[in-house]
Amino acid sequence: VRLVESGGDLVQPGGSLRLSCAASGFTFRGHVMRWYRQAPGKERELVATIPSAGGSTFYADSVKGRFTISRDDAKNTIYLQMSSLKPEDTAVYYCYAPAWDLWGQGTQVTVSS
Repeated sequence: VRLVESGGDLVQPGGSLRLSCAASGFTFRGHVMRWYRQAPGKERELVATIPSAGGSTFYADSVKGRFTISRDDAKNTIYLQMSSLKPEDTAVYYCYAPAWDLWGQGTQVTVSS
């Protein structure tokens, strides 16, 4: 069982990226999924949470209004659409499946001119 993130890149301030996290070996239908990030020299922080169905998404104050988390259970994939990116968004982004305590390997996002 594993999670594989993709979509990280170098982008200019104000730009956009979409991260993907694909699960293999298990299905996360019916379970909460999360995105975290860790910047150099800082602790890993929760960025966004998406419930299984019928609940509300959660966003860190620092990304609210700029990031959108979504899921496609048919593809066993979650997404993080990031817009209006800032240099302080630079970090390794990880997806996390709480029900399995399972982390992906991370994908690097660098926001710089």
